[in-house]
Amino acid sequence: MESKRTEPVKEETASTSDGSIPMADVVAGAMTFLKTIAFLIPVYLAGYFGLSLAWVLLGLGLYLGWRSTRQNKEQSLESASYVLHNERDAVTAKSMFLTKRDLPAWISFPDVEKVEWLNKILKQAWPFIGQYLEKLLVESIAPSIRQSNTHLQTFAFTKVKLGEKPLKVIGVKAHTELDKRQILLDLHLSYVGDIEIDVEVRRYFCKAGVKGVQLHGMLRVILEPLIGNVPIVGAITLFFIRRPKLTINWTGLTNLLDIPGLNSMSDTMILETISSFLVLPNRLTVPLVQDLHVAQLRSPLPRGVVRVHLIEAQNLMSTDTILQGKSDPYVILRVGTRMHTSRVIDDTLNPKWNEMFEFVVHEVPGQELEIEVFDKDPDKDDFLGRTKLDLGDVMTTRVLDKWFTLNDVEKGKIHLRMEWLSLITEASKLDEVLQTNMAIASQKNEEPSAAILAVYLDKAQELPLKKGGKEPNPMVQISVKDVTRESKTCFNTNAPVWEDAFMFFVHSPKEQDVDIQVKDDDRQLTLGSLTLPLSRLLESKELTLDQWFKLDHSSPGSQIYLKVILRILYLDAAAGVSPSPPAEPTSPNEPVKRAEDGKKADQIGDSVDPVEKKAEPCKPLHSSSDCHFGKESVVRIHLVEAEDLIAKDKVFGIKGKSDPYAVVRLAGKSFRSKTIDNNLNPKWFEVYEVIVNEVPGQQVDIDVYDKDVDKDDFLGRTKINLSDIMAKKYIDEWFALADVKSGKLHLRLEWLPPKADPLEIEKVMLINNATPKENKIDLSCAILAVYVDRAQQLPLKKGNKAPNPVAELYLGGVPYKTKTCTKTDTPVWEEAFSFLVKDPYVQVLDIQVKDDGKEKLGSLSLPLSHLLQADLLTVDHWFPLANSGTDSEILLRVQLGVLVPHQLSGRTVSTSSAVLSESDVTAGTPTFPDSEVFSHISETVENVHSIPVPASSTSASSRDLRQRLSTTDSKSELLDSPFGQIRLTIYYNSEVGKLFVVVHACRKLKSKDTCDPYISLILLPDKNRVTKRKTAVKKKTLNPEYNEKFEFEMLQEEAQKRKLDVSVKHTVPFMSLEKEMIGKVQVDLSIIDLSQGVTLWYDLKEDKASS
Repeated sequence: MESKRTEPVKEETASTSDGSIPMADVVAGAMTFLKTIAFLIPVYLAGYFGLSLAWVLLGLGLYLGWRSTRQNKEQSLESASYVLHNERDAVTAKSMFLTKRDLPAWISFPDVEKVEWLNKILKQAWPFIGQYLEKLLVESIAPSIRQSNTHLQTFAFTKVKLGEKPLKVIGVKAHTELDKRQILLDLHLSYVGDIEIDVEVRRYFCKAGVKGVQLHGMLRVILEPLIGNVPIVGAITLFFIRRPKLTINWTGLTNLLDIPGLNSMSDTMILETISSFLVLPNRLTVPLVQDLHVAQLRSPLPRGVVRVHLIEAQNLMSTDTILQGKSDPYVILRVGTRMHTSRVIDDTLNPKWNEMFEFVVHEVPGQELEIEVFDKDPDKDDFLGRTKLDLGDVMTTRVLDKWFTLNDVEKGKIHLRMEWLSLITEASKLDEVLQTNMAIASQKNEEPSAAILAVYLDKAQELPLKKGGKEPNPMVQISVKDVTRESKTCFNTNAPVWEDAFMFFVHSPKEQDVDIQVKDDDRQLTLGSLTLPLSRLLESKELTLDQWFKLDHSSPGSQIYLKVILRILYLDAAAGVSPSPPAEPTSPNEPVKRAEDGKKADQIGDSVDPVEKKAEPCKPLHSSSDCHFGKESVVRIHLVEAEDLIAKDKVFGIKGKSDPYAVVRLAGKSFRSKTIDNNLNPKWFEVYEVIVNEVPGQQVDIDVYDKDVDKDDFLGRTKINLSDIMAKKYIDEWFALADVKSGKLHLRLEWLPPKADPLEIEKVMLINNATPKENKIDLSCAILAVYVDRAQQLPLKKGNKAPNPVAELYLGGVPYKTKTCTKTDTPVWEEAFSFLVKDPYVQVLDIQVKDDGKEKLGSLSLPLSHLLQADLLTVDHWFPLANSGTDSEILLRVQLGVLVPHQLSGRTVSTSSAVLSESDVTAGTPTFPDSEVFSHISETVENVHSIPVPASSTSASSRDLRQRLSTTDSKSELLDSPFGQIRLTIYYNSEVGKLFVVVHACRKLKSKDTCDPYISLILLPDKNRVTKRKTAVKKKTLNPEYNEKFEFEMLQEEAQKRKLDVSVKHTVPFMSLEKEMIGKVQVDLSIIDLSQGVTLWYDLKEDKASS
């Protein structure tokens, strides 16, 4: 029954009710007939014109090749689309055996995270992105194309369809450990799209288009600089570290591009176009805030330079089989878009090149050295193998000398030696670098580079006009030796803004020049020129010039603004390898001999294949800190006073006054002033300090409020751009309060960049302590930058398990912590931290390495006074860890920068009265410097400028610690004092009628172990003990810092009759038998000129009464 019921259905589908054939079948048959005729016509025409059968076969071959290419592309699109949109089935299906490259990045690499939420957003927004693209192409790009050429006046987009398949982000990896000033993301992109774009030039009946695109690659996104205001990120930078994989399915006339030979050429040309915009070193930068140095973001200083010594190869494939069966090999080396080609070695399978190449490295990890070996032939060069290497491995090992197996071929090995050259600013290293380069040049015909030069071309002004008063079209040619680079052209302006950047390798910085020619776009008319000797950079701070330069052979006011940066290329020979390459190539079965610590390395047996042997990580002598390290500055904000504030407090409906306070915010830090009760003209005289980076877009935000019981009332706000403070260095102004009817705020703002000048420290401390401040903070005299690089041979946990090390840093009560490195006794942190330093003579940097922040693995205490003796106030080496293994070490770079205030440009005053002779003191014994330093200190010191302050604090503040110049640790050795020493400042302020005593710190207190010391003071005689004072307790330290000030109200004549009794005591528990007193000193005030004051270290004596 069922079979009978189905037969009529089949018959109905085959014909209509009257037995006629459907129209669709007629059309299909006609199309098949026409296609057959179309295939036969070329054969007929070949016979008609008497052409050889070879032409027919050639055409048939081209057609079959085109058809095969089309089918492969379509299958590839279908397969990729299936995997992309059925990811779970594709990955888990047992019937599919995907290679690692075919798997999504989030499966291959555990540190790559899925972002399905982002893909959902893209999918939802994709139709609207398509609408925008269609509008952009039709309304903006098409008119521009029609206007560009008369032959394209009928150009039009006939179809623009982005398709239904969106771009997919299959994995994201975030790098947060490289630089605290940026966010770095790696986006693994996969686009298998059904995009359709058709174009037509109606005048020539020409149609072309694209139907389907594949794009796979890793896009790096850098969000920098991070700023303290909305939008938090100053700019977005996009680029591909490596060239992405691209496949395009052509339609219309562009079908011809799928012909074998043309298809690879067309895809390569498009890839090269993409690379010129989006593959390193090219970047796309989108600024989000104003006043950004876009050129420096688009072309930042590189991470380093890799010098590649191409030594030799062995056992290559034989492709020339006609004669002796050998090859003519050469090598192509590529990093990003930069490519070098070696010379051709004829007729050999074991070529020896012994050549050298240098590559700029911008991003590590990520960038790779790609090496391809070819056999040179007259027609098409034969492929002999390739290999790749992540340049991050070279940066880690510093020097990598190794044989590499060639991939994608049956056999072949290549011998490379790669050296990582760090970019340093120490001009003193240049002679060492030049001497090393001479040794390398003597073995080769090439001279290595000694430095790299970055030229940031910003803008020019008042360029001369052309004839007839027409505006020029300026462009710039920048030349270093025989290398010339050109900027873009700015049209119709004599004040062009280029914002371009250029990099040059420099061989002889002492002799070479930078030649800059500003020309009109025809390259004939010169608008100005500049010749800048590189030796001038060697004499500049940080090897950098950032300024306006006057143009020669131009109009009188013509100037060009440049930032020119020189960096020495330094090979850290501490990597345990000699800095010069082997003079002769070595056999792959012979070890590469290296010198380490002056001794020859052990020989590797011939049975070991050097290709399989990995280069062991080398111990660097210095840290891997980058050029940004130690560049932080300090902004000092003086909140002085306000006037004419709004009255918010009302009593029975009658306007009264306000209780104002201020909130100061900068770089993520927030400070709140004290509240001044019942006052519309408050005077705060408070000072705040913030560590900042030189990134644009930051602001000092100050809001003023009226303190109330319920909700505080708003009294106004003001904002000051950080760029203005950087430019002016010092601002002392009244600022009107915004968003209110009345009110103004008096601020002093200082920009304090660090300077490596130890002679300024005492002067800075004098100025700081003469600065009036009511919030009782000690101003910083320096900034300490610490780069925690790595540690090695840390002690293992129980059971010989590797620890999870984390480093904790402490200075002046400020703690910092590195990331945790899991399961290793050789952690690599590579993190930087900054501290404000109050007194480098007494402060100590404490570092503790712990396992998961709990059990101690080692510790280090570094007195900052050691830095004062170091070159450039910097130490960069390995430090042994205490309370750890015998060989446990930590690699640090610690740099001290002095914060020199603007007042030090003043006159000098004598301070000889501040110094006491040794015979003047009987009860207390102060410590003095040697005679040479004594005479130097007593000569001059920079004058403190007068600063308007309230009467109640004028002299008291200005004399607080005024005589800090009398003694320094850096100039004198610590005298033998069995109980330790204490540093005091003593002076009398006649205007307020008070004696002031400042307790700064103690050092080297006598104790069996750490103690909890505090200081007790009393003025003798004092029967009722009304003058007794004491400091806070400092926990577990023998070098406590107090910096506490005490005042005693009395006449100066009475003070001169007193003795200051100072006791250093240890806090002990109740009922303890432990001794409380550590030591004491008694200072006779009658022998001190209290009006001038004194700051001295005093030796502590044993308390005879307690003993």
